[in-house]
Amino acid sequence: MDFELTDEERAFQEAVRRFGDRVLRPNERRIDAEHRIPAEVLSAMAELGLLAMPVPEQYGGMGASAVLTEIAAEEVGRGDFSMATAVFFLLEAGWGHVLARYGTDATRQEVLPAVTRGKAFLGVATTEPTGGSDLQGMHTTSRRDGASFLLRGEKAFVSGVEEAKELGGGHLTLTRSGAGSGFNLLYVATRTPGISTQRFDNMGRMGISTGALTYQDARVPEAALVGSEGKGFECAMEGFSVARTFVSAACIGAAERALETGIAYIRERKAFGQPLGKFEAIQFELVDLWTQVEAVKWQCRRAAWLLDRTLLRGDLARRSEVDRLVASVKLTAPQVAFECVRRVMMWFGAAGYTKDVGLELGFRGIMSYLVGAEGGLNIMRIILGRELLGKEFVPYK
Repeated sequence: MDFELTDEERAFQEAVRRFGDRVLRPNERRIDAEHRIPAEVLSAMAELGLLAMPVPEQYGGMGASAVLTEIAAEEVGRGDFSMATAVFFLLEAGWGHVLARYGTDATRQEVLPAVTRGKAFLGVATTEPTGGSDLQGMHTTSRRDGASFLLRGEKAFVSGVEEAKELGGGHLTLTRSGAGSGFNLLYVATRTPGISTQRFDNMGRMGISTGALTYQDARVPEAALVGSEGKGFECAMEGFSVARTFVSAACIGAAERALETGIAYIRERKAFGQPLGKFEAIQFELVDLWTQVEAVKWQCRRAAWLLDRTLLRGDLARRSEVDRLVASVKLTAPQVAFECVRRVMMWFGAAGYTKDVGLELGFRGIMSYLVGAEGGLNIMRIILGRELLGKEFVPYK
């Protein structure tokens, strides 16, 4: 692996960082307060090619590599510290990839061009109110009815519920197959008759909605099937591998911003006649945090590099290696990022607890990736245990 970015990758990284500085940072408080990402921000993201980056050019995307998308995710996480824009970005990138690879041509043509223009939302719906990460305990079903599927059940803690309803679009929805075994993954537009929504009131990531979707014999066409009937679970797991990599990258960007904020402060703020940065307790803490961020940053870049050489090419032979690396990154990056924000807040003392400093945006946003978004920390540990010890050591069946 060459650690040096190409000229094109470096130029794109610089362009996304400028976008973060000029567009995202000035709007992050508005995003948090108004509970939405402004239309002009989405338009600017679309113009830069940031929406559903891995989607092929024929559907309006960039056909971007996982590495290039990971680089962009870092900068989006750095730009909007609340993580709301990062969530929007990574959902469309990860699940846009799945729809582009496994969806029918009719659904790709219908959905992806609108998503890449910022005119529709694309996310994922797997979690259920009683199931959490226990996808094997899923109750939502999809059964064939002529040339369509009928969905019945409920999904919870779904990102983008309101965006899909207002902008248009929907979610790749994992259901039990009505045929008796296996899972179906279906693209389900939120405006479909028979679907009702509920918005939850989160503590952070306020700019993107989280809520529930209830399906009461909601009918979707046969063309909405993603992958083969009964084989949707495998497609969904590929999507999580991709999305978790970009989650981790966004957390890294947020961690780097927190440290930059802290470094500027401890250089200037004086106590007992000298800058805070001269006190070894703070200086050593900074060094430890920076080292952890650097370590997980390059681990995340390697995960993206491996995705480009395996799953994104349809090569499943190294799936175990992918699962280990992605789970390790998703386990580590949110914890490191959260610890960076927490520690830097403490350097600021009482000021760190105010909204004026702005660190609380990241504190609230990053927390979502500790408690469960795109897979909780203990689920990552279970995946790693399975891959290190063997499937016979999985604590559930």
